[in-house]
Amino acid sequence: MFSSVLSLKPNKKIIFWAKIAVFAVLVLYIANVLRQQPFDWNTVQTQLRTVEYPERWAAALLILTPVNWGFEALKWQILLRRVEETSFLDAYQGVLAGVSLSFALPAQLGDTAGRVLSLRTNRTRAVGASLVSGGMQFYVAIVFGTAAWAHHMTVVPERNNLTGNWLLTLLVALSLGGVVFSLTRRRLITYLTQRPSLSRFSDYWQVAGLYSDAEIGLALSVAALRYLVFSGQFYLAMRLVGIILPMSISASGIGLVFLAKTITPAFNLLSDLGVREAASLWVFSPFGRTIYTVPAPVLITATLTLWIANVLMPVLVGLIWVWKLKLTAE
Repeated sequence: MFSSVLSLKPNKKIIFWAKIAVFAVLVLYIANVLRQQPFDWNTVQTQLRTVEYPERWAAALLILTPVNWGFEALKWQILLRRVEETSFLDAYQGVLAGVSLSFALPAQLGDTAGRVLSLRTNRTRAVGASLVSGGMQFYVAIVFGTAAWAHHMTVVPERNNLTGNWLLTLLVALSLGGVVFSLTRRRLITYLTQRPSLSRFSDYWQVAGLYSDAEIGLALSVAALRYLVFSGQFYLAMRLVGIILPMSISASGIGLVFLAKTITPAFNLLSDLGVREAASLWVFSPFGRTIYTVPAPVLITATLTLWIANVLMPVLVGLIWVWKLKLTAE
C-alpha cells in the first residue's frame, strides 16, 4: 500500500494525504468528545430501556432501506433514458453494485463504476448520466441544508454569528447557482465542447444537455423524495435509541449532518461514517445542555445503527451483482 502511495504523482499525493488528514481530524474530534463523555454501554442500555415499542422503530427503519435505494434506482432509470432503456430492476442492481464498489473505491468513482459496468453498451455516456445523478443529490442536500442551517441558527443563538451568516450566504448562493446552471446548461456544454483542450471529454458531459426541463424536474423530485426518506430513517434511528427532540430541531439537525456529509470529501464509506459521527456530535451538542438529553454514546449508537441499516446491508446485497459485472462492453 505504501509503495503504491509513494509512486503517485505529486498532486495525487497531496489529495491522498489531505483526505487522510480530514479523516484523522474527524477521529480526533470524536475521541475528544467521548473523552469528555466516555462511551458507556450502561448509559446506552439504560436509554434503550426507556424506549417504548422499539421493535416498531426498528421495523420502520429497515422497511425504508429498500425504499431509499429504490428512489435512487428510479432516478438512475430516468436519467438513463437518454443513454439506453433499462428496467427498474436492472437500474436497482446497478445502483447496489455501485454502493458495494464505493466501499473499496473513492465514493463517486466506485458508485459510477458499479452503475456503468452493469450496462452492456453506451458506457461513456452513462458516465455522464451518473455524474448528473450524483450532482442532483448533492444539490438537493445543499438546498435542504441551507434551510436547516437557517433554522439551526435561530435555536442555537451562539452559532448565529458572523461566520454563521457568511456560511448561510454561501449556501444560498450555491442554491441559486444550481438554478442558474440548470437554465444555462446547454449553452455551457456547447461552450465547453468547443474548447480544444476539453473537447475530448465531451462524450462524458454532453448527455447533460440532452435532458428536457421536464426530465430534470422529475429526477430532482425523485432526489428530493429520497432525501426525505433517508432523513426519516435518521429520525427513526434516533427514536430507536430514545433520543426525543422537537421535530423542527430534529429536522434541521439531520439536514446539517447530511450537509456536512455531502460537502466533506470522502474516500470510502468508512470515512463517510466518520463524517456522520463528528457532524452529529457537533450539531446536537448544544441540546445536551438543555431540557433535552442527548448523550454522546447514545447519539453514536444511533448513527451506527443508521449506517448498518442504510449502508452496510445494501453493500452486502450489492456484492451479488458485483460478481456479475463485465469489464468489457458489447
